[in-house]
Amino acid sequence: MSDTTPKRRKPTLPTPSPRPGVQLWVMAGLLVLFTGMFYFTSYNSAVKINQQKFEQMLAAGDVHDITVVNKQLVEIGLTKVALQKPEYQRDMAAHRGPFAAERSAEYFFPVFDAKVFQEQLDKLQANKPVADRVPLDISERQSIVDFISGYGLIIASIILFVFLMRRMSSAGGPGGQIFNIGKSRAALFEGGDKVKITFKDVAGLEEAKEEVQEIVEFLKNPSKFTILGGKIPKGALLVGPPGTGKTLLAKAVAGEADVPFFSLSGSDFVEMFVGVGAARVRDLFKQAKAKAPCIIFIDEIDAVGRSRSKGAMPGGNDERENTLNSLLVEMDGFGTDSGVIILAATNRPDTLDSALLRPGRFDRQISIDKPDINGRTQIFQVHLKPLTLGPDVDARKLSAQTPGFAGAEIANVCNEAALIAARRDKKFITNQDFTDAIDRVIGGLEKRNKIISPGEKRIVAYHEAGHAIVGWFLEHTDPLVKVSIVPRGVAALGYAQYLPKEQFLYNTEQLIDEMCMALGGRAAEELVFGKISTGALSDLERITKMAYSIVTMYGMNSKLGNVSFYDSKGQNEYGFSKPYSEATSQMIDEEVRNIIEQAYIRTKELLTERRHELEVIAKELLEKEVLLQDDLERLVGKRPYGGQTNYQAHMAGTDRSETASERHAEHPEEPTSDLPALHLPGMPEAETV
Repeated sequence: MSDTTPKRRKPTLPTPSPRPGVQLWVMAGLLVLFTGMFYFTSYNSAVKINQQKFEQMLAAGDVHDITVVNKQLVEIGLTKVALQKPEYQRDMAAHRGPFAAERSAEYFFPVFDAKVFQEQLDKLQANKPVADRVPLDISERQSIVDFISGYGLIIASIILFVFLMRRMSSAGGPGGQIFNIGKSRAALFEGGDKVKITFKDVAGLEEAKEEVQEIVEFLKNPSKFTILGGKIPKGALLVGPPGTGKTLLAKAVAGEADVPFFSLSGSDFVEMFVGVGAARVRDLFKQAKAKAPCIIFIDEIDAVGRSRSKGAMPGGNDERENTLNSLLVEMDGFGTDSGVIILAATNRPDTLDSALLRPGRFDRQISIDKPDINGRTQIFQVHLKPLTLGPDVDARKLSAQTPGFAGAEIANVCNEAALIAARRDKKFITNQDFTDAIDRVIGGLEKRNKIISPGEKRIVAYHEAGHAIVGWFLEHTDPLVKVSIVPRGVAALGYAQYLPKEQFLYNTEQLIDEMCMALGGRAAEELVFGKISTGALSDLERITKMAYSIVTMYGMNSKLGNVSFYDSKGQNEYGFSKPYSEATSQMIDEEVRNIIEQAYIRTKELLTERRHELEVIAKELLEKEVLLQDDLERLVGKRPYGGQTNYQAHMAGTDRSETASERHAEHPEEPTSDLPALHLPGMPEAETV
């Protein structure tokens, strides 16, 4: 019984180019032939001597005949008696090949002028009788080597031209197949080449899976939708940050759909030659229409879909614009046929052309954001399956320790944990290995052997202790989960990890408290040592961006009012100029400095009040180098706010969704912080939405 199951093959191009095997064999054969002819001709040639040696041979009577060839070479034939001499026998044996024929001459030497040589020969034989003189013959002939060296380049050029013309004519016209430059580079998956990834392998993207599953179901069972008058979507755009699973979702679509699947990237259309991108787009859709219904997936489409108004030179011919125009027409133009669905992925949707995003081309924009704690738990469960785990590993606890992690980062954490456990010669992976892997991914490689002076180590300890104290005693901050003064990464001398709440809206007090916690390190340095260091670089960068966002993006400043200068769509309607005057720019700078200064003053006041706790945390850090949240609670007491921290809530399996002030509004009997509230000049009190 024969096996009819199709064997799995690698993805191939839909229309493979002609194989140049025959032409290569012919060219290799010609090369071997020419090399052999040159070898045997040179190997069977006469012995080269100089004119002085010839005169000695002539005087000894060994020369039988002399021939001047092409007025450049003098060939010498020996007499029968001379041919028997041992010295001549050795010379001829060394230059006689296996296929040697009878030679007309045994020796030769070059001359510059045949007439001068003839005159010299007459002088050498002037004393001899005429009958004893060696005759001189003049000859004109051309060898195969001379012919190839003279006409070989012309012949090779003709052969190459004929070869290229045959390749071009076989593709249906000039430029069609020359080096495959105009052909699409899309890989085709169908039949035995089907991708093995399915929707079961995609975790944490439930809403996005529903959207693309509907497209797959439309292809499998179109009557379910067409009976109600619905039409199949033309395209779907997957949008999200890097590593969130856009390409993985497209692979799942390829594995689930029972239709041909074309896959390529946006850069596959780009080439150094003009018009190639547009030709490849036309060729791709020509192949896709021939196999309709089918799906085309274009990864990183922003490589060719960038807005045509950006970066264009006046009067210039932009190759990328020609490619985009061809793509727009093929997706939804005058002669567009149905049956071809476009899937595309990008992490820069703001740069795409508006004509590409309109319904009819991309009917759906599917947002794929970073997963929440539930999504991270599902992703961890997928990546933990192939690992050998210890009994203390819990996917939910791991997801609680990795806020803001995308799917690719979670996969990296699992792999790092496995490598760390293997490095420690363990038989299974424990929770401590995952904790070290998370620290490795967030903070970088731990460098305990890095030499740091005691003075610098003390500064780092007080810097990190300042962050810890401010985060512990402010209401709207997320207290640190871990504080470490072990050097990590390239230049990080300290490392602090905290667990933020899953939150999308922030009020003014929350943003200011976050700024105060970021300033805690520098404020502690100034308070303890009376001077500041360069260790607060990343903190200052963060608070500066946050302060400018408060003033220019979110309209949270009373002096500027409810005005936002943020261009969310990236259209840049204002050109190269700022959308505000110089006076407004000066006002923005003043308000930003005022917000940062007030936050810094508040931070210093808090650390002054909690100076004892600051000293306790810093000394404990210098001794142990690493402190956890439980250590903070043991050293400085519980937070002055009711309820659990985010970290404690996640570890306990619950979720804290309200702040202390929100709970106090509903339950006035619950105690709140005794710290004074912050009221910045010109900053209105925010409301909880």
